[in-house]
Amino acid sequence: MRSVSGVARISISGALVIALMVAKARAQGPAPETAPPLFPGGGLVSYNSIFTTRGLTQGPSGIIPVTARPTFEHEGDFNFTWGFYHDFDLTILVPIVTNQFDMRGVSARGTGLGDAMLLAKYRFYRRDSARGTTQASFTVGPKLPTGRTDLVNATDKRLPTSLQPGSGSTDLFVAGNWTYTGLFNLRRLVADEDFHTLLRSQGAQKTKLGSDLESRFWFSYRPYESKNVAREWFLGPVLTWMHSQHDRVGGITQSGSAGDLLLAGITTFVGLRPGMHVWLGADWDVTHSTGTQFMPVRHHISFGITQQFRFHL
Repeated sequence: MRSVSGVARISISGALVIALMVAKARAQGPAPETAPPLFPGGGLVSYNSIFTTRGLTQGPSGIIPVTARPTFEHEGDFNFTWGFYHDFDLTILVPIVTNQFDMRGVSARGTGLGDAMLLAKYRFYRRDSARGTTQASFTVGPKLPTGRTDLVNATDKRLPTSLQPGSGSTDLFVAGNWTYTGLFNLRRLVADEDFHTLLRSQGAQKTKLGSDLESRFWFSYRPYESKNVAREWFLGPVLTWMHSQHDRVGGITQSGSAGDLLLAGITTFVGLRPGMHVWLGADWDVTHSTGTQFMPVRHHISFGITQQFRFHL
């Protein structure tokens, strides 16, 4: 791994970290490559600002469906990652969520703390060659019910769990990541795959939000790299497939709330100095299911900044 001290190189560490809340499209995390863990004895802090818009549900006007997702959402993710051992790192992710729902005859909005995540990553494979490096890892950890679940509408009626910043449930996050550097024997060409799922349990208001699967493939190239790697630029297209299962409310399956979604976009990372990246990503809906209660992501924009440092206990 690359060091961040002095004029050391920028570490291409791959924290999965802001893959959280899988039901929502996410830009890549605070490092360009997702499979490598943070270097031993290293720390990372980052902030990611995520804006998401969704299509309207087909429900009747003036009534908020129990499966409604925000038509507009902003999430600010605060992340801390620690490389506590060789091939391992530990991540704490805390989101601040603003949800807004607008349709004919009804509107609701609120902000609060979201559900935090505690994730452990293990890199189980690494192979170096003249072409580059191939790495693979998996991540596992809980999503904890720390988020706010008491937002109300204009008539003081509690909003559905799907519109709350938190879910009230303890869920399990599982992910696999693969990074292939030197694609087609080009040192600066990288293929990166992130596949993850959030296995949900019942939470607030006797609601079990549907479990989700997401596959995200990023094909990136470094058009610029300084001689000491103090500054770098990554740029490339992104393709994301998402599958959500049906919600259950009061033990009743909400037919039409499940669906599939395909997004296409572009993501770029810029290394400003050793250990610091800024990034910007944008995704657009290509095709999606047409369930009666399914609200597909239409547009998604994410930007953030990350800083690495030495961290020893």
